[in-house]
Amino acid sequence: MRIKPRQHLLDMWRALARHSFEQGAWSWGERGGLSSVADAERLLCLLYPATEIPAFRLDDPDTTQRDVREALRNAGDSTDIPLRLIEILGEFMKKHHDGEAPTFAGGHYFASVDPERELSEEQRELDVVDSYSMSVSLCLATLGFLKVYRSTARTSARARIDQLWEDTSERLTAAIVGLLRSFTVDVVEISSGQGQALAGLLGGGRLSDRQVMQRFQRRFKPLRALITESLTLGLPYDVRDELRNENRLFECGWAWGVVKDAPEIHTESRTRRGAQPGGVAHPVPYLHFTVVALDGIIDLLSERTLTLGLLDAEQQQLASALRLRFEITQQYWSTIARFDDDAWPLEEIPWRTPLQRLESEYFSLTVVSILVHDLMRRRTTDHDLTRIVTVMERLAERGRITGRTIRDDPAVALHSPGITMPLLGSDELGPTMAWVMNDFSTQLLKRAVQLCSLAGNVESEERLLQLAESLLDHVWRRRVPEGEGAGLWDDVRSVHPESPAPTTTPSWSVTERVTECMVAAHGLFDRPPIPSLALSATAREAISEAAHLLGREQKDHPAPPSRTQQGEWTKGIEADLRRARELIERRPGTALALALDVLVRLDTLARAADREV
Repeated sequence: MRIKPRQHLLDMWRALARHSFEQGAWSWGERGGLSSVADAERLLCLLYPATEIPAFRLDDPDTTQRDVREALRNAGDSTDIPLRLIEILGEFMKKHHDGEAPTFAGGHYFASVDPERELSEEQRELDVVDSYSMSVSLCLATLGFLKVYRSTARTSARARIDQLWEDTSERLTAAIVGLLRSFTVDVVEISSGQGQALAGLLGGGRLSDRQVMQRFQRRFKPLRALITESLTLGLPYDVRDELRNENRLFECGWAWGVVKDAPEIHTESRTRRGAQPGGVAHPVPYLHFTVVALDGIIDLLSERTLTLGLLDAEQQQLASALRLRFEITQQYWSTIARFDDDAWPLEEIPWRTPLQRLESEYFSLTVVSILVHDLMRRRTTDHDLTRIVTVMERLAERGRITGRTIRDDPAVALHSPGITMPLLGSDELGPTMAWVMNDFSTQLLKRAVQLCSLAGNVESEERLLQLAESLLDHVWRRRVPEGEGAGLWDDVRSVHPESPAPTTTPSWSVTERVTECMVAAHGLFDRPPIPSLALSATAREAISEAAHLLGREQKDHPAPPSRTQQGEWTKGIEADLRRARELIERRPGTALALALDVLVRLDTLARAADREV
């Protein structure tokens, strides 16, 4: 199916409003308040398009467009909707606040590795990086919404707006601090089991351990020095000492939560915001949580955040500290993914995690995601982009999105129940916890759309668009057909009948990812089309021929009066030729079409005069 971001988002908003609003009042449902991640994802389904796409704005009732009002009619009229949002967001801030500081609990998103053992309440209340990242995005969207709405709101609503601004800013600061304290660097000896797994991943059976180590030393020498000498990273002294040893391998990124013994981050308003919670996560980076953290940090460092002035002085300082971690992580994983120029480790599907020895197409996709983030900030070559597109196409086929499913196909588990990842360190408080990731299809769709915006040639763009349309077709068929979550996600059985029984309860994780995909697609169609060199050459030749024939016509006949029909016809021909010349660099296909139309009209004139051209 073709990607129509406006129509798809309106369909999603209708389903969301039908599910969540009862006679204008918001309903959190049975699980509302049990997971800060799920609640933030649910609110972002509304706020993300409303703050990223001008046509979906809800912060100025006078400019709210008719189809948007219609989609959200269950929430009230265009004047009611912003007030409802303030109420809902205020409830969210209170639900996930313990009276001293904001909380970022994973709640029911946490699972137990041992299905026969229940997680303790203390475990379910642990903070998780997904919540930090989602809260950063939600808080920035909220602040942007409030900044505009305050100028048009009634005086009676100003106090509530100011209170929500304060609560949101407090949560944003806490989320940034949580991300800072969850960043980690893991140093390993190449002779250890983890070191051998990492060396095998990088060498791919083609390089010896010695060759891997030499290449690793050479490629990561500047980055190693940056990490070692940077006191602002807050790494333990023993880790920094180990890093100075160039015979050590290392990984960097985000753990699943605050790292055990992570130092507190000094904030000016620390007393009011309460003590920063201690961490239990082992200081080991996870690919999934690293990608999630990077997604939130991109919103934090975006031009929109800067332009609207959404960060106070303290938050700007904290954001600068996150930027350093962001740059380090991007550079590290971008290099790891393309460690060997002849055969990228990324092209060896599935990716294997060195510490936990897990392998899955999902982990390959997370590495692609980090690489896409990096490419969106730096220039890339057509050759590199073509190789990444091939990896994406293979992932879609191996994930049985574009490939045929076989009997008892293990690939179905990518979608339902998803990939289960144990959380190291969580067993200090009870049974070992796990995090389940079932957003393979939507993540793949999002990265395909993002890569489309980077394509520098028509061939790569066309391949990516075809892939994205196939992915969207798969994802769209997975909407819940009826019941509580009708029109939302996720009914995997609709595309994979052998998967576990569907549920009518919406998956806010998958639904929010689809929302991100549509916002990204909207941005894709905002950019101009890629000009074709072949069409440019043809258009120039057609324009040249048309200009020559028009000149011959004007040579043989006197100029017609400007206000006559013939004069208007001539002016139209000249205007189309000027327009074609203006467009030849940016839109050569349109320029060619204009030139061909001029040629047809000139030929019609010649035949009417019964003379040969």
